[in-house]
Amino acid sequence: MSDPELMPTLDRPRIRREVWIVLGLSLGQSALYSIVAIIGRLTAPTKLSSQTATLNSSQSTQSLLDLTYQLMGIFFALMPVLLALYLLSGPGHSAMRLLGFDWRGRRTAGADVLQGVVLAALIGIPGLAFYYLAVALNINATVVPTALNTHWWTLPILILAAIQNAVLEEVVVVGYLFTRLRQLGASRWAMYAASSLLRGSYHLYQGFGGFLGNIVMGLVFCFWYERRGRVMPLVVAHSILDIAAFVGYALFKDLLT
Repeated sequence: MSDPELMPTLDRPRIRREVWIVLGLSLGQSALYSIVAIIGRLTAPTKLSSQTATLNSSQSTQSLLDLTYQLMGIFFALMPVLLALYLLSGPGHSAMRLLGFDWRGRRTAGADVLQGVVLAALIGIPGLAFYYLAVALNINATVVPTALNTHWWTLPILILAAIQNAVLEEVVVVGYLFTRLRQLGASRWAMYAASSLLRGSYHLYQGFGGFLGNIVMGLVFCFWYERRGRVMPLVVAHSILDIAAFVGYALFKDLLT
């Protein structure tokens, strides 16, 4: 795991306040919106599996204006990552090194990519089967990975959006949260529970299948991070999963719908 000597020393009340602020500005906020969204879905007249959850949608009918909105959305979604890294940094302390969110050479980069591919396969194949089962059982909405209009920039934006999701979630929900909870003296299982339940909660807008599936994914990622001490393989794995979903759907949606 991360080297405790690299962690800036802060008093516990300050750490608690900081964690609430970071989560309130990022995925904790998403979790609350997601809880309200699932209440709305459950109280709607149509059954859950007949409803759709769209992940990427157009913001304008004008191509360049839509592109501008998409790039701004990606840029500002990464601000909590920069905030978390800034807060973990200090004189002589590299937050990116602390979390393993760096590549220190070809060997490290190769190992991170290989581990990421393994994790993506481990999560992606069973996860896809579980999604279809959840929809069939009416506990999940039908997920539409992208409803972006077709432009020359559509696929690059979907790839950037996938990477943005991966960086935001893995740096904040695993790397940052684990670091701060460890400083607060949380147990191993408390850290696993907090990280995984948070991950599941901000996917509740998709339904209970998305909630449960992401809890399982979170537990696997927590275990891997605790053993390896590097968040980069998780970012690689998450990027692969989202790129496959977003780009694959964009390319083959006529066959899938």
